[in-house]
Amino acid sequence: MKGTLVGAMLYEGWAKSAEEAAERLARGEVAFIQNHDLRAVGPMSGTISPSMPVFVVKNATHGNTAYTNFSEGIGRVLRFGAYGPEVIERLKWIATVIAPAIKAAVRELRDGVDLKAIQSQALLMGDEVHSRNAAATALFHMAIGGALAGGGFDRARAREALDFIAATSQFFLNLSMVASKAIMDAAHGVEASSIVTAIARNGVTTAIRVSGLGSRWFEAPSDTPLGLYFPGFSQADANADLGDSAICETAGYGGLSLAASPALVQLVGGSVAEAIAYSREMVHVTWARNPVMSLPNLEFAGAPAGIDVRKVVDTGIRPVLTTGIAHRQAGIGQIGAGIVRAPMACFTLALDALAERLGVAA
Repeated sequence: MKGTLVGAMLYEGWAKSAEEAAERLARGEVAFIQNHDLRAVGPMSGTISPSMPVFVVKNATHGNTAYTNFSEGIGRVLRFGAYGPEVIERLKWIATVIAPAIKAAVRELRDGVDLKAIQSQALLMGDEVHSRNAAATALFHMAIGGALAGGGFDRARAREALDFIAATSQFFLNLSMVASKAIMDAAHGVEASSIVTAIARNGVTTAIRVSGLGSRWFEAPSDTPLGLYFPGFSQADANADLGDSAICETAGYGGLSLAASPALVQLVGGSVAEAIAYSREMVHVTWARNPVMSLPNLEFAGAPAGIDVRKVVDTGIRPVLTTGIAHRQAGIGQIGAGIVRAPMACFTLALDALAERLGVAA
């Protein structure tokens, strides 16, 4: 998180060196606000600064809007705390090439891009639409490709943008997150509701928000993910879980839909049977199945959705999250991928608060 904030300072031109940026941050000269308070989400360290382009996503049914930043691709990137010249250069390239290209494509599409339809289709194609987005990225590429090629946007820059998306299988992650955010924000603020509408992690703690409990966060120390590591790394190198991307699980994707993604199982170190078992287990802590999120390996049953703090506490089953694993040291980047569970204390604290609010015994 600190490395990312230094990078954002350099990107904005608020500091001339990493040392100056760190000193200004330490002195409290920069104001921070949580992404979720601005209806936004970002993966891993997830910082969005004022000059960064964002996707704007509208919930067509309920009218609310959500935002997210753009995928930087792989390698040394800001979301993993890197802030060297190549990181800043890529961010500026995203702002001058990728963002304008996608904006031009979307303007050519009368109804925009239906992200939920892409997510639903991707579940049938081997994604769980959190840690694996290969199919969803391909579908998004198809959705904008013709519009971008057929519009008046500069052909060379259009080719750059399409090539970058095609080479970045996780490009859709940010879009899956923001679609999930738009869905779950519409479910927030329901009186007495015990449904979890956000899960976020900052590399130190994990926190949840609950529909009937306003803007309060209920937090507890984050666990370290278990999974497979890239050559040369081990769990001793891993940072505790971080990022806003668990918003996907609150909407029923990721760990709740893991049965849809046998290909991902090889990366996170499990088996197909275990993936199916995770999705079946999550039925016991959720409110319902979503019929538009079909899981082929569960006979096309809908994915479990709507994590309920009451059911989590009653059953003792912690929600499972699929996640990337970051190195403990800023800038090294992703060192693996795996599975982590949200800490139980988040849910017990939230249930106590809900009981107090309703005047009943927890």
